[in-house]
Amino acid sequence: MRAEAPPGVAPPSSFDELYAAHYGSLTVQLYMYFGDRQEAHDVVQEAFCRAYARWRTVSAYEDPVGWVRRVAWNLALSRWRRTRSALRFLGRQRRDDLAVDGPGPEHVAVVAALATLAEQQRRVVVLRYLADLTVPEIAEREGVPEGTVKSWLHRARLALAAQLTDEGGAR
Repeated sequence: MRAEAPPGVAPPSSFDELYAAHYGSLTVQLYMYFGDRQEAHDVVQEAFCRAYARWRTVSAYEDPVGWVRRVAWNLALSRWRRTRSALRFLGRQRRDDLAVDGPGPEHVAVVAALATLAEQQRRVVVLRYLADLTVPEIAEREGVPEGTVKSWLHRARLALAAQLTDEGGAR
């Protein structure tokens, strides 16, 4: 792969053309290997980033896409090995240490109720009650008057109270 381009054969004229022509097919190849589309995208993207950083050298190779493919496969293999090692490590751990109770029905109800709030109301509720910020701190962070924060909190609490009754689940 490190051979110079033969005389009379032009290397790809630009990195952009190589990327556009081969990104999809390399991603499909690695998707079939990983079984995970996002991992395949990540690995191919990383391989192209490395090619871009060395484009002056890589573009002179006889088969620049072959270099990118080899790098992508090497990255995929490294990720697979790291994952396998992590799984082996976890397999050797005591099982009782790994057991974690799932969320209770109250937690599920609160999360579902929060999801129904308007974005700014949900944000101020989280900042006030989970991040323990004061109303002035929230107002400064959000760039709004304190009265606006108080109004959002009031409306959010009313909406949450209506949803989190004995019938709705959490009260």
